[in-house]
Amino acid sequence: MKKVYAINGSPRINWNTSILLDKVLEGVKEIFPDAETERIDLYKLKYTGCTSCFACKMKDGPNYGKCPIKDDLYPILQKLREADAVIFGSPIYYRTITGMLHSFYERMFYPFMTYKAGYPTLVENHYKTICIYTMNVNEEEMIAGGYRENMELWEFFLEKYFSKPEILFAFNTLQFKDYSKYVCETFNQKDKEEYRKDHFPEDCQKAFEMGKNLFKEQL
Repeated sequence: MKKVYAINGSPRINWNTSILLDKVLEGVKEIFPDAETERIDLYKLKYTGCTSCFACKMKDGPNYGKCPIKDDLYPILQKLREADAVIFGSPIYYRTITGMLHSFYERMFYPFMTYKAGYPTLVENHYKTICIYTMNVNEEEMIAGGYRENMELWEFFLEKYFSKPEILFAFNTLQFKDYSKYVCETFNQKDKEEYRKDHFPEDCQKAFEMGKNLFKEQL
């Protein structure tokens, strides 16, 4: 049975990022109805980033290669060690992923890293990965603003530890349902809604197809 988990790095559990993550999981279930799928909303959890306790590096220590911090993230990290695929999603804040996903990555990556020559990892399960990014800017602004360099840092580590991630971008996303309630002179609600109507269904379909094709080489 396939085990596929979606890590939602957005504080909004029913909006752009979470919708696309759910679509990937729906695609997986289309091909593997008995698959174990779950979306994990990071903003519902209480946890920190890495605390530099170095317990995961202690020689012959009980937590070698594992994060020992017993907070809400602990069982999630244990669960992912048995995954067949993990999808990571985040809106882009200040040209990079959210702080919650950043802290999650710290806790997930560091126990697997060693200080041996060449920095080999302790990863045994090289599961498939997908990254989904939602953002208020268009593709040209993303590239010109250096957004990709920030995202690629985490993609580099995902590839190093697990597998090269597939990428899905959702551009020019609708931020509010009613722009009149906010001080927001730089965006036009009608333009945003028209763009969403034309493009977000396409993004959802792409996400669904990514889920369907996640294990296509095994079919």
